[in-house]
Amino acid sequence: MNPCRIAVGSTRRPKLQAVQEATASFAAKLSPDYPLEILGHEVESGVSHTPSSREELMQGARQRAEALHKLLADSGKRADYCVGLEGGLDVAVENGTRRVFLESWAYVTDGVRGHFGCSGSIEIPEMLAEEVLTRGTELSVAIDNYAGAVGIRDGQGAWGVLSDNLVSRQESFRLAVVAAFAPFYNRKMYRAAVRVAGEPH
Repeated sequence: MNPCRIAVGSTRRPKLQAVQEATASFAAKLSPDYPLEILGHEVESGVSHTPSSREELMQGARQRAEALHKLLADSGKRADYCVGLEGGLDVAVENGTRRVFLESWAYVTDGVRGHFGCSGSIEIPEMLAEEVLTRGTELSVAIDNYAGAVGIRDGQGAWGVLSDNLVSRQESFRLAVVAAFAPFYNRKMYRAAVRVAGEPH
């Protein structure tokens, strides 16, 4: 029995576990007849080490998935779905004040079409935002310094530090992956939406 292969553009544990946990929750809808197989591959995002806008986050996630699709195709391998994950910052101005949010984005493609999903947002302290956006420090380094720890990215992540471990980095990516896969495991609803949008008024 051939598995349904899901390739992830990262070998980092929190990202792979997020995809495993997310896909397990909708496996029966996505691939009712075949087991899922999750494989991680290291690919470049093509964006800065800490994206600083929603557009750059989306671009990084999409480019990871597309680079992975090409990598597999060029090596004669295949995946049913390629997943790109990108975490970083989104900057907004609200009531004249800069607000900076940490977000996790996912992009999923089957090689023909692709869809995005996003976790929630958590506001980061201005001191941390200044370190990353103005001084150019990578977020993973800045959060280690800010929290007085080492290797936070591979554990609780900045999400865990800021939410006092109520939401981990893995959980934020899990939610993004569930959202990005929705048009694939809930095809009936998305096809219905397309039909309704295309009907004459």
